Amino acid sequence: MDVVLKQVTRENFEAVIALEVATSQRGYVASNLYSLAESSFQPTLRPRAIHCDGEVAGFLMYESLEQEGRLPAYSIFRLMVDRHHQGRGIGHRALRCVLDEIRAQGPFERILICYVPTNQVARDFYAGLGFQEIGLSEATGEVIAEIRG
Repeated sequence: MDVVLKQVTRENFEAVIALEVATSQRGYVASNLYSLAESSFQPTLRPRAIHCDGEVAGFLMYESLEQEGRLPAYSIFRLMVDRHHQGRGIGHRALRCVLDEIRAQGPFERILICYVPTNQVARDFYAGLGFQEIGLSEATGEVIAEIRG
């Protein structure tokens, strides 16, 4: 199975916004259309289409949090795999791809990810990729986990 991240373009836009999570997951992630609209106003956001064997299978978005005089930090805050493609390891491979993409940009301070505390699947998934929980967001109540650079 070949999983790669690609820019969201005119060619894959319709496929990206047509992706759906399982009904039970709808409260965990914003719609891809909203995310793409958001990214058009925030130059630090980097949306990516997840392609599996040439087909659009998911979406993720991360942000570069650069501060003057410090190594950059990153926040991965959107990840979804279409309900028809779940259970095949695509999300795991896509996360590895984005971690590789971030690491290829040079040294970094940390990579952050957040998830709903009751989402045990997300907790186990991110821990398996090396994320360590560091606390709860006061603003959202979500768990914050990180990989240090």
